[in-house]
Amino acid sequence: MPGPYDQSQDDLAALLGDEPAFRTRQVWDGLYRRVLRPTEMTDLPLGLRQRLDASLPAALSLLDQRSSDADQTVKWSFALHDGSVIETVLMHYPGRSTVCVSSQAGCAMACSFCATGQAGFRRHLTSGEILEQVATAVRAARPRRLSNIVFMGMGEPLASFDNLWPAIERIHADFGMGARSMTVSTVGIIPGIRRLTAAPLPVGLAVSLHAATEELRNELVPVNKRYPIPALMEACADYRRETGRRVSFEWAMIDGVNDDDAQAAELARLARSVRAHVNLIPLNPTPGYPVRGTPPERIEAFRSLLERDGTTVTIRSTRGSDIDAACGQLAAAGSSATGVRLRRR
Repeated sequence: MPGPYDQSQDDLAALLGDEPAFRTRQVWDGLYRRVLRPTEMTDLPLGLRQRLDASLPAALSLLDQRSSDADQTVKWSFALHDGSVIETVLMHYPGRSTVCVSSQAGCAMACSFCATGQAGFRRHLTSGEILEQVATAVRAARPRRLSNIVFMGMGEPLASFDNLWPAIERIHADFGMGARSMTVSTVGIIPGIRRLTAAPLPVGLAVSLHAATEELRNELVPVNKRYPIPALMEACADYRRETGRRVSFEWAMIDGVNDDDAQAAELARLARSVRAHVNLIPLNPTPGYPVRGTPPERIEAFRSLLERDGTTVTIRSTRGSDIDAACGQLAAAGSSATGVRLRRR
């Protein structure tokens, strides 16, 4: 059954056809501007609230909530109507909050070091299921402001563009969040990058690169065999030119695999070619991937090599690793992971 955020205004109008026309505007305002559940919309008659609650049940059912007191990170596990499970992460900072949203149940990209990729793919999320994650985060963040949305949770967002983009448009138009506060992550789905480039809202683009040579990227990120690095760089350059937005390259630091001087030099060359920013991400442990993360001192050395070659670079602060909420750890309770071994370099 479609949830409240799967409804268009016309859908709501049809559902409320026996009510005065202003009721549709009230309900829409309650869902998006005030971000309330139907039972909380006290400006509506009790009978109508009960009717909406029965007709438009939440699409997400909370299975589990885990919090990290150390860094104020919250991870939710949600069950969907078909039994699929997804995870969403809310990260608090002084005066603001960021939510990491899932776009699919599972992921078909099969990146070997990512728990979601190890677990496999179940299905795309609907636009409403994506939006309901945002609504949940807005409510939970109060009184902080939800300032940023990153589509970096479970799944490959650009493989589900037809569901993702309507959600982004509604986040912008109805939740009132600016395009520059949203970032879409991709392993390099070039047709999706092209569509994002042509789209009317200049949302951010983060490319999960992780390797700068074809041989290694084929191993770490199998979709590279279909969308190789030269074609990916061309799409990133076009995105930068057409949108005016900087591209970010995400790089999970894997000890003995992608953290040597040669990879740093080639990464710097790629970043310069499209004026990209590089985010170095300490590898977070996952059950199905035995290789460990790069030690902190080597991450610093890798950063120095990039900076020496003129690349702007940051080291991402790990958030929520103690609750399996950090980058690459979202797998959803009950998902199975198959061990994958990579040769060390």
